[in-house]
Amino acid sequence: MYAVIALIVGVVAGLLVHPTVPEWLAPYLPIAVIAALDAVFGGLRAKLDNIFDAKVFVVSFVANVLVAAFIVFLGDQLGVGAQLSTAVVVVLGIRIFGNAAAIRRHIFKA
Repeated sequence: MYAVIALIVGVVAGLLVHPTVPEWLAPYLPIAVIAALDAVFGGLRAKLDNIFDAKVFVVSFVANVLVAAFIVFLGDQLGVGAQLSTAVVVVLGIRIFGNAAAIRRHIFKA
């Protein structure tokens, strides 16, 4: 229940405040969002499989975001930022779709 309330408060605050992202942070934000989505889908899958652990979820969430942002940062420093960003998106996308398929199978028992 708290999570739903926090989500609603966050969305409303975002709509009212109109936050801006600093230019130096802009390349990392989409990758961080995709990494966070990977953790959320993994957490939902774990919940449906009855193996969810809140500590593991929080660590996974933070670690996914930090590692993905670090890989993109490293790519920028090496001059191959676009290639590594694409690689991160592909890998996390595969994980998201894998978790989504497992969630679908669990819900529809197919």
